Amino acid sequence: MAETNKTMQYAKLGHTDINVSKICIGAMSFGEPGSMHDWSLNYDDSEKVIKHALNLGINFFDTANVYSKGTSEEYLGRALKENNVARDQVVLASKVYFNPGRLSSEAIHREIEGSLKRLGTDYLDLYIIHRFDFDTPIEETMEALNDLVKSGKVRAIGASAMYGYQFNNMQQVAKDNGWAQFQTMENHYNLLYREDERELIPICQQMGVSLMPYSPLAAGHLSHRKWQVNTLRSQTDRVAMGKYDRTETEDLRVVDRVDELTKKYNVSMTQIALAWQWAKGVTAPIVGSTKANHLDEAVAALSVKLTNEDVNYLEELYVPHEVVGAIDHNPDEGTVLIDEKK
Repeated sequence: MAETNKTMQYAKLGHTDINVSKICIGAMSFGEPGSMHDWSLNYDDSEKVIKHALNLGINFFDTANVYSKGTSEEYLGRALKENNVARDQVVLASKVYFNPGRLSSEAIHREIEGSLKRLGTDYLDLYIIHRFDFDTPIEETMEALNDLVKSGKVRAIGASAMYGYQFNNMQQVAKDNGWAQFQTMENHYNLLYREDERELIPICQQMGVSLMPYSPLAAGHLSHRKWQVNTLRSQTDRVAMGKYDRTETEDLRVVDRVDELTKKYNVSMTQIALAWQWAKGVTAPIVGSTKANHLDEAVAALSVKLTNEDVNYLEELYVPHEVVGAIDHNPDEGTVLIDEKK
């Protein structure tokens, strides 16, 4: 388990005493196949990945109420129970927003109960708002989240992809009212998408908010030189296609640089891409895996230490991208704009 593993590294979330592995498992890979994605893992295969993560010392798991219509949470909770994992040995995060009522007080209090039931626990270590809600007053959302902290149902709160001014405004409302403030930011961030370096990430760093980015490998594009590979996920993941295919030509230049550095360190492209995350001050990138052995590679990346020159070399060919992650208005009810974790 995590406390005896000698390879894994750990860090605190924000200003809390919550100790997490520096790799977070993205549980969107788990859930009934076809309920959301064709490539998600059934229970038996999900359990194998979860068990292997635990054996590697990974204690941090991120899911959401809408992943695979709730079966992601169910599979994760069941796997932890069947592997006799003590509740205080894992850090569980889930999210709320893509549900009726978005981030209204009523919705937040309703959705937390569903997540707790599906995960088989009476509290979450981290509860994250999945996007910014344009229709609900910030005060209503932040007070509801504070209520969950006060009641003991949530230890800490976090936010996900949004604009810097929105995050700052929400934090200020919480501060002004003496309510719980966000301790983490789960945003879209990797070598092929760095738009949050302009505003959101500096705000988080100034506030001591931990970064736990999703898509650290850019849907696998940072793991191999070929843009398209013959896997079920790469052939069917329309969300990933929408994020990255428009800038394939420009981004392949960055991918080539990642490949070049593998020769310097005798490691894989995945390890270089993840090492860059930690070099940029990230606490725990979210890694989504459909195979247990992929996690070995991710853990090995912790031993790769890039120099400032390496970081600059990887970054210098980046070109500006359209914003992907933060939304400009609430989508229609029932629409799910889901971020993939790989």
